[in-house]
Amino acid sequence: MDISGTRETIRMALDTLRANKLRSGLTILGIVIGVVTVIAISSVISGLNNNVQGSVQSLGSNILWVFRFNPVTFGRPTTEQLARKQLSFDDATALGTLPHVVAVAPSLQHANHVFNAGSVTVKYGNKKVQSVVLEGDTPNHKDVYDMDLASGRNLTDNDMERSTNVTVLGHDTASDLFGTDDAIGKEINVEGLMFTVVGVMEKQKSAFGGDKNQDDNTAYFPITTFHKLHPEELDYWISVKFDDVKNRQLVEDEIRELLRRRRKVHNEAEDNFAIFGTDSITRLWDSVTSGLFALMFAVSAVGLLVGGVGVMNIMLVSVTERTREIGIRKAIGATKSTILGQFTLEAVTLCAIGGSVGAAAGCLLGWGLKFVLPSSVSALWVTAAFAVSCIIGLVFGIYPAWKAANLDPIEALRYE
Repeated sequence: MDISGTRETIRMALDTLRANKLRSGLTILGIVIGVVTVIAISSVISGLNNNVQGSVQSLGSNILWVFRFNPVTFGRPTTEQLARKQLSFDDATALGTLPHVVAVAPSLQHANHVFNAGSVTVKYGNKKVQSVVLEGDTPNHKDVYDMDLASGRNLTDNDMERSTNVTVLGHDTASDLFGTDDAIGKEINVEGLMFTVVGVMEKQKSAFGGDKNQDDNTAYFPITTFHKLHPEELDYWISVKFDDVKNRQLVEDEIRELLRRRRKVHNEAEDNFAIFGTDSITRLWDSVTSGLFALMFAVSAVGLLVGGVGVMNIMLVSVTERTREIGIRKAIGATKSTILGQFTLEAVTLCAIGGSVGAAAGCLLGWGLKFVLPSSVSALWVTAAFAVSCIIGLVFGIYPAWKAANLDPIEALRYE
């Protein structure tokens, strides 16, 4: 079909749309919904991916974590994992002697791990903050993690040696207790004991959008002071920072060898502890997003399928309504391929219009979602969604076009 013929076919398709606005609108509605769904969900997933990747990078690629089991996985720990011997402060001290290890930070935490939130109420005068996480750390914590202070100071060796009643508060905890007032030097009540605030953390970025991050609602204590509050908490989480990313496997092997020896693990037995890094978070998130993408394809496929059936239906109606026109065109020399091309192009035009409307609406929705969730509109997915809508028109428009191309011209001319 030449260019002028193609333009004429598109013009005729647009005329058909204008002549049957309601029918055409309902026909392409499924296409619009499918395209909007693809763009909206892909935008949210892209935004979440960017946030999670940024949070993982902020932790550092040269940090390894050691715990009884790897909690960064799907499902509950097994009975064997829960029964494992806990790691100790001495284990952390021993890990600090390894050649490529720069700093080691053992931590203890008191929280509701089922709901991933704190379980303690912190008070200052008449004000209180609920669901605060209590964490015991060593001064090395600041050497492992780059967590900046908004005011005050970090915990010191003197604080730990003397078990002083001091604390560093997360941003939200300090803000809720003291508002715009300076928190440094104020005394807060934590489970009946008074603690002096010596530092306030900068606000931490949330990986999943919004303003809330568990670290912002945490109170940090010297690890020896933490024992006063919760002497029963002895399940150490050890963070190990090493010198160079290229030495990761070597450091991991050294940690494994040292801990197996200290924990008296037999040669043929498996490790009774876990060593993992930021790549575990990435793998877990990739598993989540693969499920989200599957959901996206399922939802959008239904919308596009409904839209495709609608396009086929309207094209079959169009063929019936224009039977006499097809007969006249065949009588003056139009070939089967010309008729086939005309009606196929009309179906593609219908879907292209639906795809354009859906792409515009999807982009607006994706940008609007930034105010609620992390969202990043991807040009790749917008293009892909529009291309799929055109392919839907091609696939579902073939049969009506074939039916039109194979009409008998004499019978078509007799049609009323």
